Amino acid sequence: MRTTTRFAHKVAIVTGAGNGIGYQIARQLVQEGASVVLNDISAEATKAAVDRLCSAFPGRCVAVAGDAGDMQVIQQMVSQATYTFGRLDIAVANAGNTLFGDFFEIAEADFQKVVALNLKGSFFLAQQAARQMRAQGGGGRLLLMSSTIGMRAYPHLSVYAMTKAALHMMAKNLVLDLSPLGITINAIAPGATLTERTAVEDADYENTWSALIPKGKTAMPEDIANAALFLLSEEAAHITGQTLTVDGGWTCVAPYPAGQAIKR
Repeated sequence: MRTTTRFAHKVAIVTGAGNGIGYQIARQLVQEGASVVLNDISAEATKAAVDRLCSAFPGRCVAVAGDAGDMQVIQQMVSQATYTFGRLDIAVANAGNTLFGDFFEIAEADFQKVVALNLKGSFFLAQQAARQMRAQGGGGRLLLMSSTIGMRAYPHLSVYAMTKAALHMMAKNLVLDLSPLGITINAIAPGATLTERTAVEDADYENTWSALIPKGKTAMPEDIANAALFLLSEEAAHITGQTLTVDGGWTCVAPYPAGQAIKR
């Protein structure tokens, strides 16, 4: 377990962090000195994740359960960060919904659900966090969680792909507003990643994707978290408006299993 003080005195929000990629980002931040407001839509998953982190690092993680696409929840996360830890330096918009379906059959309600979390939630977390960073001074870091499916066409994922592609442009466009404040904003585009969810949804997920990825293995949540922490660190202070692809080379060749939809 790597433990440093690289993020000492930093305060972060990480959404969708009950497990998987979000949890690993929160875990690494806490291990490296940060205090974290951890969010997940499941109150049970949120509490379990916070309990695990606080057992090793007491008082360094607090829970805010709820829909990260809900404006009240977003505001509650920012308020909790400042109330409990005194400031906010980092916000990671990791929470997201995936929608598989035939383009001709997608219902409006399902479309709105995906857009509400993937786009609205990401935009307004960035906005509310940046407002707090602007008020306190000292800059900050914003990170959006995109996907390789926002970079190329993929079967049955039209709405998901559209929202993930939009996050690339969000990161680019907001450099105009955020750079004068010393706030960087970037995105990560993970490829196939073995998480608790993907392992349950497809028992052969790791083998299937390992055969398609040039590096010969699927990503683990730690691989994505390692990239995230770099972009959130002082070492990446001059990087903003960028999307970092973490996919073992998959988008360089981009094969996919015939008749299957990707899960991340």
